[in-house]
Amino acid sequence: MTRANLMQVIEKYNLYTDRRGRDTTEELLDRMRKDIKLDMINSDVVDPRSGRPTVATIAFTLAFEGDNPEITQKVASELTSLYLNENLKTRTEKAAETVGFLGAEAEKLSQHIAEVEMRLSVFKKKNADRLPDLRGFNIQQTESTRKDLADLDIQMRALDDRKFYLEGQLAQINPMSSMSNDSGEKVLDPESRLKMLQSEYLSASSRYSPDHPDVLRFRREIKELERKSGVVDSSSEQAKELAGRRAELAAARQKYSGDHPDVIRLTKIVSSLEETLKKQPTLPEMVIAKSKPENPAYIMLQAQLDSVKNDMNSLNAKRADFKAKLAEYEKRTAQIPDVEREFLLLQRDYENSVRQYQEIQSKQMTAEVGEQLEKERKGERFSLIDPPHMPEQPIRPNRPAIIILGFLFSMVGSVGYVALVESVDTSVRGANGVMAVANASPLSVIPYLRNSEDQQRSKKIKKSIMVAFTGGIVVLIVFIHLFWTPLDVLWFKGLRKVNAVIGS
Repeated sequence: MTRANLMQVIEKYNLYTDRRGRDTTEELLDRMRKDIKLDMINSDVVDPRSGRPTVATIAFTLAFEGDNPEITQKVASELTSLYLNENLKTRTEKAAETVGFLGAEAEKLSQHIAEVEMRLSVFKKKNADRLPDLRGFNIQQTESTRKDLADLDIQMRALDDRKFYLEGQLAQINPMSSMSNDSGEKVLDPESRLKMLQSEYLSASSRYSPDHPDVLRFRREIKELERKSGVVDSSSEQAKELAGRRAELAAARQKYSGDHPDVIRLTKIVSSLEETLKKQPTLPEMVIAKSKPENPAYIMLQAQLDSVKNDMNSLNAKRADFKAKLAEYEKRTAQIPDVEREFLLLQRDYENSVRQYQEIQSKQMTAEVGEQLEKERKGERFSLIDPPHMPEQPIRPNRPAIIILGFLFSMVGSVGYVALVESVDTSVRGANGVMAVANASPLSVIPYLRNSEDQQRSKKIKKSIMVAFTGGIVVLIVFIHLFWTPLDVLWFKGLRKVNAVIGS
Protein backbone atom coordinates (compact mmCIF):
# COMPACT_ATOMS: atom_id res chain seq x y z
CA MET A 1 0.00 0.00 0.00
CA THR A 2 2.99 2.34 -0.35
CA ARG A 3 3.01 5.22 -2.79
CA ALA A 4 5.50 3.56 -5.15
CA ASN A 5 3.60 0.27 -5.30
CA LEU A 6 0.23 1.92 -5.89
CA MET A 7 1.55 4.28 -8.57
CA GLN A 8 3.16 1.32 -10.30
CA VAL A 9 -0.22 -0.48 -10.36
CA ILE A 10 -1.97 2.65 -11.64
CA GLU A 11 0.55 3.08 -14.45
CA LYS A 12 0.59 -0.61 -15.29
CA TYR A 13 -3.19 -0.95 -15.72
CA ASN A 14 -3.87 2.64 -16.80
CA LEU A 15 -6.34 3.33 -14.03
CA TYR A 16 -8.37 6.51 -13.51
CA THR A 17 -7.78 7.88 -16.99
CA ASP A 18 -10.74 10.25 -16.62
CA ARG A 19 -9.30 11.73 -13.41
CA ARG A 20 -5.62 12.15 -14.30
CA GLY A 21 -6.17 15.43 -16.05
CA ARG A 22 -7.83 17.16 -13.08
CA ASP A 23 -6.69 15.25 -9.95
CA THR A 24 -3.28 15.31 -8.30
CA THR A 25 -1.20 12.25 -7.59
CA GLU A 26 -2.20 12.26 -3.92
CA GLU A 27 -5.87 12.43 -4.87
CA LEU A 28 -5.42 9.47 -7.23
CA LEU A 29 -3.67 7.51 -4.49
CA ASP A 30 -6.42 8.35 -2.00
CA ARG A 31 -9.01 7.25 -4.58
CA MET A 32 -7.21 3.94 -5.09
CA ARG A 33 -6.84 3.34 -1.33
CA LYS A 34 -10.59 3.86 -1.01
CA ASP A 35 -11.22 1.40 -3.85
CA ILE A 36 -9.08 -1.26 -2.12
CA LYS A 37 -11.18 -3.09 0.45
CA LEU A 38 -9.55 -5.17 3.20
CA ASP A 39 -11.86 -6.98 5.63
CA MET A 40 -10.70 -9.25 8.48
CA ILE A 41 -12.32 -12.63 9.16
CA ASN A 42 -12.41 -13.46 12.87
CA SER A 43 -13.18 -16.70 14.65
CA ASP A 44 -13.66 -17.89 18.22
CA VAL A 45 -10.61 -19.92 19.31
CA VAL A 46 -9.06 -21.14 22.57
CA ASP A 47 -5.85 -19.46 23.69
CA PRO A 48 -3.26 -22.29 24.16
CA ARG A 49 -1.40 -20.31 26.84
CA SER A 50 -4.32 -19.31 29.07
CA GLY A 51 -6.93 -21.86 27.92
CA ARG A 52 -9.55 -19.15 27.63
CA PRO A 53 -11.78 -18.54 24.59
CA THR A 54 -10.83 -15.52 22.54
CA VAL A 55 -11.33 -14.00 19.11
CA ALA A 56 -8.53 -14.41 16.56
CA THR A 57 -8.14 -13.24 12.98
CA ILE A 58 -7.81 -16.33 10.79
CA ALA A 59 -8.14 -14.79 7.30
CA PHE A 60 -8.95 -11.63 5.40
CA THR A 61 -10.61 -10.68 2.12
CA LEU A 62 -8.98 -8.34 -0.37
CA ALA A 63 -11.02 -6.60 -3.08
CA PHE A 64 -10.70 -3.79 -5.60
CA GLU A 65 -13.50 -1.75 -7.11
CA GLY A 66 -13.25 -0.54 -10.70
CA ASP A 67 -15.27 0.24 -13.82
CA ASN A 68 -13.88 -2.52 -16.05
CA PRO A 69 -14.36 -6.15 -14.91
CA GLU A 70 -11.17 -7.43 -16.59
CA ILE A 71 -9.00 -4.58 -15.29
CA THR A 72 -10.58 -4.97 -11.86
CA GLN A 73 -9.69 -8.67 -11.79
CA LYS A 74 -6.10 -7.99 -12.87
CA VAL A 75 -5.65 -5.23 -10.28
CA ALA A 76 -7.05 -7.51 -7.56
CA SER A 77 -4.62 -10.27 -8.61
CA GLU A 78 -1.73 -7.75 -8.57
CA LEU A 79 -2.66 -6.58 -5.08
CA THR A 80 -2.90 -10.19 -3.92
CA SER A 81 0.60 -10.88 -5.24
CA LEU A 82 1.89 -7.78 -3.46
CA TYR A 83 0.43 -8.97 -0.16
CA LEU A 84 1.82 -12.49 -0.58
CA ASN A 85 5.28 -11.29 -1.58
CA GLU A 86 5.39 -8.70 1.19
CA ASN A 87 4.36 -11.33 3.72
CA LEU A 88 7.11 -13.68 2.55
CA LYS A 89 9.68 -10.89 2.50
CA THR A 90 8.67 -9.65 5.93
CA ARG A 91 8.74 -13.12 7.49
CA THR A 92 12.12 -13.88 5.92
CA GLU A 93 13.58 -10.59 7.17
CA LYS A 94 12.13 -11.10 10.62
CA ALA A 95 13.47 -14.66 10.74
CA ALA A 96 16.93 -13.42 9.72
CA GLU A 97 16.78 -10.59 12.27
CA THR A 98 15.67 -13.05 14.95
CA VAL A 99 18.54 -15.41 14.14
CA GLY A 100 21.03 -12.54 14.22
CA PHE A 101 19.67 -11.16 17.48
CA LEU A 102 19.65 -14.55 19.17
CA GLY A 103 23.19 -15.23 17.90
CA ALA A 104 24.43 -11.94 19.38
CA GLU A 105 22.68 -12.65 22.68
CA ALA A 106 24.14 -16.17 22.76
CA GLU A 107 27.63 -14.74 22.18
CA LYS A 108 27.17 -12.22 25.00
CA LEU A 109 25.93 -14.93 27.34
CA SER A 110 28.82 -17.19 26.32
CA GLN A 111 31.33 -14.47 27.19
CA HIS A 112 29.53 -13.76 30.45
CA ILE A 113 29.54 -17.48 31.34
CA ALA A 114 33.28 -17.65 30.62
CA GLU A 115 33.85 -14.63 32.89
CA VAL A 116 31.75 -16.13 35.67
CA GLU A 117 33.58 -19.47 35.32
CA MET A 118 36.91 -17.65 35.62
CA ARG A 119 35.68 -15.79 38.69
CA LEU A 120 34.43 -19.04 40.19
CA SER A 121 37.78 -20.72 39.52
CA VAL A 122 39.71 -17.85 41.12
CA PHE A 123 37.29 -17.77 44.03
CA LYS A 124 37.63 -21.53 44.64
CA LYS A 125 41.42 -21.33 44.50
CA LYS A 126 41.44 -18.39 46.90
CA ASN A 127 38.98 -20.04 49.30
CA ALA A 128 39.88 -23.69 48.71
CA ASP A 129 39.65 -24.53 52.43
CA ARG A 130 36.59 -22.38 53.21
CA LEU A 131 34.07 -23.56 50.62
CA PRO A 132 30.57 -24.50 51.85
CA ASP A 133 31.13 -28.11 50.80
CA LEU A 134 33.98 -28.37 53.34
CA ARG A 135 31.92 -27.18 56.31
CA GLY A 136 31.48 -30.71 57.67
CA PHE A 137 35.13 -31.56 57.03
CA ASN A 138 36.37 -28.44 58.88
CA ILE A 139 34.06 -29.12 61.83
CA GLN A 140 35.22 -32.75 61.92
CA GLN A 141 38.88 -31.68 61.80
CA THR A 142 38.25 -29.12 64.56
CA GLU A 143 36.77 -31.74 66.86
CA SER A 144 39.56 -34.19 66.01
CA THR A 145 42.23 -31.55 66.73
CA ARG A 146 40.62 -30.67 70.05
CA LYS A 147 40.59 -34.35 70.98
CA ASP A 148 44.26 -34.64 70.02
CA LEU A 149 45.07 -31.57 72.15
CA ALA A 150 43.26 -33.11 75.12
CA ASP A 151 45.26 -36.33 74.66
CA LEU A 152 48.49 -34.29 74.45
CA ASP A 153 47.61 -32.44 77.66
CA ILE A 154 47.14 -35.79 79.42
CA GLN A 155 50.50 -37.03 78.09
CA MET A 156 52.18 -33.74 79.08
CA ARG A 157 50.88 -34.02 82.66
CA ALA A 158 52.14 -37.60 82.86
CA LEU A 159 55.58 -36.63 81.49
CA ASP A 160 55.73 -33.63 83.83
CA ASP A 161 55.07 -35.91 86.79
CA ARG A 162 57.73 -38.32 85.48
CA LYS A 163 60.22 -35.48 85.08
CA PHE A 164 59.60 -34.23 88.60
CA TYR A 165 60.09 -37.72 89.97
CA LEU A 166 63.36 -38.30 88.03
CA GLU A 167 64.76 -34.91 88.98
CA GLY A 168 64.05 -35.74 92.63
CA GLN A 169 65.82 -39.07 92.25
CA LEU A 170 68.83 -37.45 90.55
CA ALA A 171 69.10 -34.83 93.28
CA GLN A 172 69.58 -37.61 95.81
CA ILE A 173 72.31 -39.46 93.85
CA ASN A 174 75.94 -38.35 93.52
CA PRO A 175 77.24 -38.82 89.94
CA MET A 176 80.63 -40.01 91.22
CA SER A 177 79.62 -41.72 94.49
CA SER A 178 80.62 -45.09 96.05
CA MET A 179 83.09 -46.52 93.63
CA SER A 180 85.61 -49.13 94.79
CA ASN A 181 88.98 -50.17 93.36
CA ASP A 182 90.35 -53.68 92.88
CA SER A 183 91.49 -53.89 96.52
CA GLY A 184 88.02 -53.00 97.81
CA GLU A 185 88.90 -49.49 98.95
CA LYS A 186 86.40 -46.73 98.29
CA VAL A 187 87.35 -44.22 95.64
CA LEU A 188 86.12 -40.75 96.40
CA ASP A 189 84.87 -38.54 93.63
CA PRO A 190 86.69 -35.23 93.03
CA GLU A 191 84.04 -33.19 94.81
CA SER A 192 84.17 -35.36 97.92
CA ARG A 193 88.01 -35.42 97.94
CA LEU A 194 88.05 -31.62 97.53
CA LYS A 195 85.70 -31.16 100.46
CA MET A 196 87.77 -33.52 102.59
CA LEU A 197 91.01 -31.72 101.69
CA GLN A 198 89.48 -28.33 102.42
CA SER A 199 88.34 -29.58 105.83
CA GLU A 200 91.81 -30.98 106.61
CA TYR A 201 93.39 -27.74 105.32
CA LEU A 202 91.31 -25.70 107.72
CA SER A 203 92.22 -27.99 110.60
CA ALA A 204 95.93 -27.81 109.72
CA SER A 205 95.76 -24.03 109.34
CA SER A 206 94.36 -23.76 112.83
CA ARG A 207 97.18 -25.83 114.31
CA TYR A 208 100.17 -24.78 112.21
CA SER A 209 101.56 -21.72 110.62
CA PRO A 210 100.92 -20.88 106.91
CA ASP A 211 104.42 -22.11 106.02
CA HIS A 212 103.99 -25.46 107.63
CA PRO A 213 104.66 -28.34 105.19
CA ASP A 214 101.26 -29.94 105.83
CA VAL A 215 99.47 -26.66 105.17
CA LEU A 216 101.45 -26.13 101.96
CA ARG A 217 100.81 -29.73 100.88
CA PHE A 218 97.01 -29.39 101.44
CA ARG A 219 97.04 -26.11 99.55
CA ARG A 220 98.86 -27.63 96.53
CA GLU A 221 96.54 -30.67 96.48
CA ILE A 222 93.46 -28.44 96.68
CA LYS A 223 94.68 -26.28 93.78
CA GLU A 224 95.60 -29.33 91.70
CA LEU A 225 92.24 -30.96 92.42
CA GLU A 226 90.41 -27.73 91.52
CA ARG A 227 92.41 -27.53 88.28
CA LYS A 228 91.59 -31.12 87.32
CA SER A 229 87.93 -31.15 88.42
CA GLY A 230 87.01 -27.61 87.47
CA VAL A 231 86.27 -24.45 89.40
CA VAL A 232 83.99 -25.13 92.36
CA ASP A 233 81.99 -22.67 94.37
CA SER A 234 82.78 -23.85 97.94
CA SER A 235 81.64 -20.67 99.62
CA SER A 236 78.35 -22.19 100.74
CA GLU A 237 80.10 -25.16 102.38
CA GLN A 238 82.69 -22.87 103.98
CA ALA A 239 79.92 -20.57 105.19
CA LYS A 240 78.17 -23.51 106.77
CA GLU A 241 81.42 -24.65 108.37
CA LEU A 242 82.11 -21.07 109.53
CA ALA A 243 78.70 -20.93 111.18
CA GLY A 244 79.34 -24.28 112.86
CA ARG A 245 82.83 -23.24 114.07
CA ARG A 246 81.45 -19.97 115.44
CA ALA A 247 78.84 -21.94 117.35
CA GLU A 248 81.58 -24.24 118.76
CA LEU A 249 83.73 -21.18 119.66
CA ALA A 250 80.83 -19.58 121.51
CA ALA A 251 80.16 -22.76 123.43
CA ALA A 252 83.89 -23.15 124.31
CA ARG A 253 84.14 -19.53 125.56
CA GLN A 254 81.22 -20.21 127.88
CA LYS A 255 83.00 -23.23 129.33
CA TYR A 256 86.61 -22.12 129.22
CA SER A 257 88.70 -19.05 129.52
CA GLY A 258 90.31 -17.25 126.60
CA ASP A 259 93.66 -18.99 127.13
CA HIS A 260 92.20 -22.43 126.81
CA PRO A 261 93.74 -24.40 123.90
CA ASP A 262 90.30 -25.26 122.40
CA VAL A 263 89.28 -21.62 122.45
CA ILE A 264 92.52 -20.58 120.80
CA ARG A 265 92.24 -23.32 118.14
CA LEU A 266 88.62 -22.52 117.28
CA THR A 267 89.45 -18.82 117.12
CA LYS A 268 92.18 -19.47 114.54
CA ILE A 269 89.84 -21.72 112.50
CA VAL A 270 87.11 -19.06 112.43
CA SER A 271 89.62 -16.37 111.45
CA SER A 272 91.05 -18.56 108.70
CA LEU A 273 87.57 -19.30 107.33
CA GLU A 274 86.61 -15.63 107.38
CA GLU A 275 89.76 -14.67 105.45
CA THR A 276 89.18 -17.48 102.96
CA LEU A 277 85.58 -16.36 102.35
CA LYS A 278 86.70 -12.76 101.84
CA LYS A 279 89.38 -13.71 99.33
CA GLN A 280 87.38 -16.35 97.41
CA PRO A 281 84.99 -14.82 94.74
CA THR A 282 81.60 -16.32 93.97
CA LEU A 283 82.18 -19.00 91.34
CA PRO A 284 79.73 -21.22 89.41
CA GLU A 285 79.14 -24.74 90.64
CA MET A 286 81.09 -27.62 89.32
CA VAL A 287 79.57 -29.14 86.24
CA ILE A 288 82.26 -31.56 85.15
CA ALA A 289 81.12 -34.30 87.50
CA LYS A 290 77.59 -34.08 86.26
CA SER A 291 78.60 -33.83 82.60
CA LYS A 292 80.76 -36.93 82.97
CA PRO A 293 79.02 -39.04 85.62
CA GLU A 294 80.39 -42.44 86.56
CA ASN A 295 77.52 -43.69 88.74
CA PRO A 296 75.46 -46.25 86.70
CA ALA A 297 72.26 -45.41 88.61
CA TYR A 298 72.76 -41.69 87.93
CA ILE A 299 73.50 -42.35 84.28
CA MET A 300 70.30 -44.44 83.92
CA LEU A 301 68.15 -41.84 85.63
CA GLN A 302 69.77 -39.07 83.59
CA ALA A 303 69.02 -40.99 80.38
CA GLN A 304 65.41 -41.45 81.45
CA LEU A 305 65.16 -37.73 82.32
CA ASP A 306 66.63 -36.76 78.95
CA SER A 307 64.14 -39.06 77.20
CA VAL A 308 61.29 -37.48 79.16
CA LYS A 309 62.53 -33.99 78.25
CA ASN A 310 62.79 -34.95 74.58
CA ASP A 311 59.28 -36.38 74.68
CA MET A 312 58.03 -33.21 76.33
CA ASN A 313 59.74 -31.06 73.70
CA SER A 314 58.20 -33.19 70.95
CA LEU A 315 54.77 -32.98 72.58
CA ASN A 316 55.15 -29.20 72.98
CA ALA A 317 55.95 -28.93 69.27
CA LYS A 318 52.96 -31.10 68.42
CA ARG A 319 50.80 -29.08 70.77
CA ALA A 320 51.82 -25.83 69.11
CA ASP A 321 51.15 -27.43 65.72
CA PHE A 322 47.74 -28.67 66.85
CA LYS A 323 46.88 -25.27 68.30
CA ALA A 324 47.81 -23.61 65.02
CA LYS A 325 45.70 -26.15 63.12
CA LEU A 326 42.79 -25.68 65.54
CA ALA A 327 42.95 -21.92 65.12
CA GLU A 328 43.07 -22.36 61.33
CA TYR A 329 40.08 -24.75 61.32
CA GLU A 330 38.09 -22.44 63.62
CA LYS A 331 38.97 -19.49 61.38
CA ARG A 332 37.84 -21.43 58.28
CA THR A 333 34.58 -22.44 59.97
CA ALA A 334 33.93 -18.83 61.02
CA GLN A 335 34.62 -17.53 57.49
CA ILE A 336 32.44 -20.14 55.74
CA PRO A 337 29.15 -18.08 56.00
CA ASP A 338 30.73 -15.04 54.30
CA VAL A 339 32.43 -17.24 51.70
CA GLU A 340 29.19 -19.18 51.16
CA ARG A 341 27.25 -15.95 50.57
CA GLU A 342 29.65 -14.77 47.87
CA PHE A 343 29.93 -18.29 46.43
CA LEU A 344 26.15 -18.62 46.18
CA LEU A 345 25.94 -15.29 44.36
CA LEU A 346 28.52 -16.44 41.83
CA GLN A 347 26.93 -19.89 41.54
CA ARG A 348 23.45 -18.40 41.07
CA ASP A 349 24.76 -16.01 38.43
CA TYR A 350 26.46 -18.91 36.66
CA GLU A 351 23.38 -21.16 36.75
CA ASN A 352 21.07 -18.37 35.53
CA SER A 353 23.47 -17.52 32.72
CA VAL A 354 23.75 -21.16 31.67
CA ARG A 355 19.96 -21.57 31.73
CA GLN A 356 19.49 -18.40 29.67
CA TYR A 357 22.20 -19.53 27.28
CA GLN A 358 20.48 -22.89 26.80
CA GLU A 359 17.14 -21.17 26.20
CA ILE A 360 18.75 -18.78 23.71
CA GLN A 361 20.42 -21.72 21.97
CA SER A 362 17.09 -23.54 21.70
CA LYS A 363 15.37 -20.44 20.35
CA GLN A 364 18.23 -19.84 17.95
CA MET A 365 17.94 -23.37 16.55
CA THR A 366 14.18 -22.91 16.16
CA ALA A 367 14.73 -19.55 14.47
CA GLU A 368 17.34 -21.03 12.11
CA VAL A 369 14.89 -23.79 11.13
CA GLY A 370 12.19 -21.18 10.62
CA GLU A 371 14.52 -19.06 8.50
CA GLN A 372 15.37 -22.06 6.35
CA LEU A 373 11.69 -22.87 5.96
CA GLU A 374 10.96 -19.28 4.97
CA LYS A 375 13.76 -19.38 2.40
CA GLU A 376 12.33 -22.59 0.97
CA ARG A 377 8.77 -21.20 1.30
CA LYS A 378 7.70 -24.07 3.54
CA GLY A 379 6.97 -22.07 6.66
CA GLU A 380 3.78 -20.51 7.89
CA ARG A 381 2.68 -17.87 5.37
CA PHE A 382 -0.34 -16.35 3.69
CA SER A 383 -2.24 -18.90 1.63
CA LEU A 384 -4.46 -17.80 -1.24
CA ILE A 385 -7.78 -19.55 -0.63
CA ASP A 386 -9.82 -18.03 -3.44
CA PRO A 387 -8.11 -16.12 -6.28
CA PRO A 388 -9.84 -13.11 -7.88
CA HIS A 389 -12.53 -14.04 -10.44
CA MET A 390 -14.01 -12.15 -13.34
CA PRO A 391 -16.99 -10.24 -11.87
CA GLU A 392 -20.28 -11.16 -13.55
CA GLN A 393 -22.16 -8.18 -12.23
CA PRO A 394 -21.25 -4.88 -10.60
CA ILE A 395 -21.58 -4.51 -6.88
CA ARG A 396 -22.80 -0.93 -7.14
CA PRO A 397 -24.83 1.04 -7.82
CA ASN A 398 -27.79 -1.11 -6.75
CA ARG A 399 -29.93 -0.71 -9.86
CA PRO A 400 -33.05 -2.57 -8.64
CA ALA A 401 -33.12 -0.42 -5.58
CA ILE A 402 -32.67 2.69 -7.70
CA ILE A 403 -35.54 1.64 -10.01
CA ILE A 404 -37.85 0.84 -7.14
CA LEU A 405 -36.96 4.02 -5.33
CA GLY A 406 -37.37 6.02 -8.54
CA PHE A 407 -40.81 4.51 -9.12
CA LEU A 408 -41.88 5.22 -5.57
CA PHE A 409 -40.54 8.75 -5.65
CA SER A 410 -42.29 9.39 -9.02
CA MET A 411 -45.58 8.12 -7.66
CA VAL A 412 -45.29 10.17 -4.52
CA GLY A 413 -44.23 13.19 -6.58
CA SER A 414 -47.20 12.81 -8.93
CA VAL A 415 -49.68 12.52 -6.11
CA GLY A 416 -48.12 15.43 -4.36
CA TYR A 417 -48.10 17.55 -7.48
CA VAL A 418 -51.79 16.83 -8.12
CA ALA A 419 -52.65 17.68 -4.54
CA LEU A 420 -50.64 20.89 -4.76
CA VAL A 421 -52.25 21.98 -8.02
CA GLU A 422 -55.68 21.16 -6.68
CA SER A 423 -55.02 23.16 -3.55
CA VAL A 424 -53.95 26.31 -5.41
CA ASP A 425 -56.64 26.09 -8.20
CA THR A 426 -59.47 28.63 -7.59
CA SER A 427 -61.69 27.78 -10.56
CA VAL A 428 -65.22 26.44 -10.07
CA ARG A 429 -65.78 22.93 -11.33
CA GLY A 430 -69.13 21.21 -11.08
CA ALA A 431 -72.17 21.66 -8.88
CA ASN A 432 -70.16 21.20 -5.69
CA GLY A 433 -67.97 24.12 -6.61
CA VAL A 434 -71.02 26.33 -7.20
CA MET A 435 -72.50 25.30 -3.88
CA ALA A 436 -69.21 26.04 -2.09
CA VAL A 437 -69.00 29.52 -3.62
CA ALA A 438 -72.69 30.61 -3.60
CA ASN A 439 -73.78 28.67 -0.52
CA ALA A 440 -76.79 27.47 -2.54
CA SER A 441 -77.50 24.58 -4.80
CA PRO A 442 -77.84 25.29 -8.54
CA LEU A 443 -81.27 24.99 -10.22
CA SER A 444 -79.89 22.84 -13.06
CA VAL A 445 -76.61 21.43 -14.43
CA ILE A 446 -75.70 21.76 -18.09
CA PRO A 447 -73.10 18.98 -19.10
CA TYR A 448 -69.98 19.70 -21.13
CA LEU A 449 -70.48 18.86 -24.79
CA ARG A 450 -67.30 17.68 -26.55
CA ASN A 451 -66.76 18.84 -30.12
CA SER A 452 -64.43 17.38 -32.79
CA GLU A 453 -61.44 19.35 -31.54
CA ASP A 454 -61.85 17.96 -28.08
CA GLN A 455 -62.02 14.43 -29.43
CA GLN A 456 -58.85 14.90 -31.48
CA ARG A 457 -57.05 16.34 -28.45
CA SER A 458 -58.12 13.35 -26.39
CA LYS A 459 -56.74 10.93 -28.99
CA LYS A 460 -53.43 12.80 -29.02
CA ILE A 461 -53.18 12.50 -25.27
CA LYS A 462 -53.78 8.74 -25.39
CA LYS A 463 -51.17 8.33 -28.12
CA SER A 464 -48.69 10.37 -26.10
CA ILE A 465 -49.32 8.15 -23.07
CA MET A 466 -48.75 5.00 -25.07
CA VAL A 467 -45.58 6.38 -26.62
CA ALA A 468 -44.34 7.48 -23.20
CA PHE A 469 -45.11 4.06 -21.71
CA THR A 470 -43.32 2.26 -24.57
CA GLY A 471 -40.36 4.66 -24.33
CA GLY A 472 -40.20 4.10 -20.55
CA ILE A 473 -40.04 0.36 -21.08
CA VAL A 474 -37.26 0.77 -23.63
CA VAL A 475 -35.38 3.13 -21.35
CA LEU A 476 -35.80 0.64 -18.48
CA ILE A 477 -34.38 -2.18 -20.60
CA VAL A 478 -31.42 -0.06 -21.67
CA PHE A 479 -30.85 1.00 -18.07
CA ILE A 480 -30.88 -2.63 -16.90
CA HIS A 481 -28.46 -3.61 -19.67
CA LEU A 482 -26.02 -0.81 -18.97
CA PHE A 483 -26.17 -0.37 -15.21
CA TRP A 484 -27.36 -3.67 -13.76
CA THR A 485 -26.83 -6.85 -15.79
CA PRO A 486 -26.26 -7.23 -19.52
CA LEU A 487 -29.32 -8.56 -21.30
CA ASP A 488 -27.50 -11.59 -22.63
CA VAL A 489 -26.36 -12.53 -19.15
CA LEU A 490 -29.85 -11.95 -17.86
CA TRP A 491 -31.23 -14.03 -20.72
CA PHE A 492 -28.91 -16.96 -20.01
CA LYS A 493 -29.69 -16.81 -16.31
CA GLY A 494 -33.37 -16.95 -17.17
CA LEU A 495 -32.80 -19.93 -19.46
CA ARG A 496 -30.84 -21.77 -16.76
CA LYS A 497 -33.63 -21.23 -14.30
CA VAL A 498 -36.21 -22.39 -16.82
CA ASN A 499 -34.16 -25.47 -17.65
CA ALA A 500 -33.74 -26.15 -13.99
CA VAL A 501 -37.49 -25.92 -13.43
CA ILE A 502 -38.27 -28.06 -16.46
CA GLY A 503 -35.60 -30.60 -15.52
CA SER A 504 -36.98 -30.91 -12.01
